[in-house]
Amino acid sequence: MPSKIPKTKKERKLPKLRPASLKKLVTLNIGTIIFSAIFIYMVISFILYLTATHISSYQVTAGTLSKNPTFTALALREETVYTAESDGYISYYVGGNTRVQKDGVVYGIGASQDQESTRELSSDDLAEIRSQAANYSANFDSTDFQSIYNFKYSLEGDLLQYSGYVPSSGSDTVAAGGRTIVTAPDDGLVVYTADGYEEYTEDTLTEDCFNQKSYSPQNLKTTKQVSAGDPVYKLVTSEEWSILIPLTDRQTVALASNSTIRVKFLKDGSTQVGSFSLMKIGEQRVGKITFENGMVRYADDRFLEVELVVNTQSGLKIPVSSIVQKEFYTVPTEYETSGGDDNNSGFFREVTDKDGNTTTEFVEATLYAEDEEAGVYYVEKNVFEEGDVLVQPNSTNRYTISSTASLEGVYCINKGYAVFRKISIISQNEEYCIVEEGTTFGIAQYDYIVRDGSQVKEEEILY
Repeated sequence: MPSKIPKTKKERKLPKLRPASLKKLVTLNIGTIIFSAIFIYMVISFILYLTATHISSYQVTAGTLSKNPTFTALALREETVYTAESDGYISYYVGGNTRVQKDGVVYGIGASQDQESTRELSSDDLAEIRSQAANYSANFDSTDFQSIYNFKYSLEGDLLQYSGYVPSSGSDTVAAGGRTIVTAPDDGLVVYTADGYEEYTEDTLTEDCFNQKSYSPQNLKTTKQVSAGDPVYKLVTSEEWSILIPLTDRQTVALASNSTIRVKFLKDGSTQVGSFSLMKIGEQRVGKITFENGMVRYADDRFLEVELVVNTQSGLKIPVSSIVQKEFYTVPTEYETSGGDDNNSGFFREVTDKDGNTTTEFVEATLYAEDEEAGVYYVEKNVFEEGDVLVQPNSTNRYTISSTASLEGVYCINKGYAVFRKISIISQNEEYCIVEEGTTFGIAQYDYIVRDGSQVKEEEILY
């Protein structure tokens, strides 16, 4: 058989593409196209992000314009330190910061530390003591350790009274059971600390009195033997008291217009209103605040950390840079009416058809604000055009749209685009202002607004 002659390159036929291979090629091409489109979109978005103006947002919070000033105040009261009239050991029968009546028992002093009574109490006396114990138990607070001692001293004083050791009234000292019982010369509050300020008045104070570095209060309660003339307790005889606050010249000017002022005591967070006046001690300007009650809470304290509650205007706090002005059409209030499917507010506008016939149509409009003095509503400018004629309901009166006025507001961006929201400013400083909360078409706490309102336009979509 003759041998086969090999075919040349030109004569060779290309292999035919099978349907499966063709499908694979088509699929590959579509995937490449989609991937390329996504890649191009991402590149364009990235370039737009880099070249766009980035908007800084601010979350609206409630508060005051600035913090209230805090001070260290010096307290003055009507107080007298009483000393022991003889040598001996003292037993206290009144708790610290406890009120006592005139001739009420305060302490006993004797040659030894313990003096016992063998006198029997009546059934009425025992019933009264049980009642006091029950009341104490019902109101017991495990965190108030001092109350245990106060109850102990009060109970011991009552036992002396019931047992006949102390008469209901009489001289300052009464001998009983070998112990001298000392009573209070006046009604007042018994305190067991002394610091040397008891004899000071606002007229005798010096600038050095405000220096706490040399302040050293003395605890008058002791189990040791005392000598005649040693201080043993203090009696505060008036509920009226004052605190004195050193002020700078700037603080003096800021507070000068106040005749009363609210004070927050940082020790326990309670607040109290007192009468306010200015004075000078040496070259130091001082604010004096006088209270008619509340002294008992701070009877042991000479220096108190206080906050003057002078920034009382509160609302929503926003940056001044967020505020923008927006122009509105003003329309007389008597032209407002209701209509549409939802019976919303709007106006009747006069229209003329192509045949020259004049009719009216209802135009729904949002009323952003009302100026009661001028008798007008503020209406969005995109609702009407200048020259539009409005018809008063149930009347032939006409009003031509032309007058405009501006409102202050901010751009709210909760939904990703800028929306104007009206604000009403209460007070402001250079950086922030306080605006009313709960206003119609206004902002609310935790809303996000544009920090710099000049950077955006209304309804602009933000990246």
